[in-house]
Amino acid sequence: MAKKSAVEKNKRRRRMVAKFLAKRNTLRAIANDQKLPAEERFEARLKLSQLPRNSAPTRIRNRCEMTGRPRGVYRKYKMSRISLRDLASTGRIPGMVKSSW
Repeated sequence: MAKKSAVEKNKRRRRMVAKFLAKRNTLRAIANDQKLPAEERFEARLKLSQLPRNSAPTRIRNRCEMTGRPRGVYRKYKMSRISLRDLASTGRIPGMVKSSW
């Protein structure tokens, strides 16, 4: 089980990303628009850098929904490999069986 503080920090980051998403996208569009003057693009870059760091989507860590484990997480299931194997072994995931040969 992961530390509760790390899981909560990641949740806080997700909320912050959602909050600043529109503003960040508009500033990024202005900053990357080659048709605009350089001064205007530079101002957009400065405003973008003044936004909170945790509002960047790259700061979000994929974590297991059940345990909070940060590594070995399958995106499709939002679960770690260990939790997925436990559920599959007990037959709680339809269509998934433990392989044996």
